Amino acid sequence: MFIPLHDGVPLRFMRAPYVTYALVCLCITLYLLVTLHQNAEGQIAVAAGFGLIPSVLFGAAQLPPELLQAPPWLTLFSNVLLHVSLAHLAGNMLFLWVFGDNVEDAMGHWRFLLFVFLCGLGGSLTHALMNPASDQPLIGASGAISGVIAAYLMLYPRVRIWGLAFNWIPLRITALYAIGGWILFQLVQALIDPQGHVGWWAHLGGLGTGAALTPLCIHSRVALFGRVARG
Repeated sequence: MFIPLHDGVPLRFMRAPYVTYALVCLCITLYLLVTLHQNAEGQIAVAAGFGLIPSVLFGAAQLPPELLQAPPWLTLFSNVLLHVSLAHLAGNMLFLWVFGDNVEDAMGHWRFLLFVFLCGLGGSLTHALMNPASDQPLIGASGAISGVIAAYLMLYPRVRIWGLAFNWIPLRITALYAIGGWILFQLVQALIDPQGHVGWWAHLGGLGTGAALTPLCIHSRVALFGRVARG
């Protein structure tokens, strides 16, 4: 497993990645609101009411009517903004912080926001379709951020990234190997543990959505796969 820390790629088209900053702040704020104002039972209720439960989405099950809950279709999006623990939040926000700024720079603020929104949807739908009978809520921005990771790989495969290999060994490695290894890990885990406590299929769905949308969302002046675009 590889945890990214820094890439050193400068912004080319904007002064600051405001959407990336806003998304990080929003996820942190929502996490603090839930954890500081809800006890353990209340946090479980929030996850059930606003997380994605495939069996509820497809109408095979229903939540108790007294539970505060979003409409089932809305949980395809609301689940992306919630996190189950501080480690879960920190991991997702670190990936978004390292990779999101350069992807936002390549797409522009509004297209990047739409891109993240659609990658989150793609991850949620993939998870639901691969686990249609599941009654466990899916929460977390991992699917959306996986789409951002896919875009980064398509844009900057040769960039060297500083990070921690196996969670503690400092290492500087190209994005192609770092992210390629991460993608392989997601695929293997999805195949051997498809109904575990981690939404592996949400990650893969976000990756696929991001890979499909990246060529459509980047500026015309931006080239894929590290090539130099013509002015």
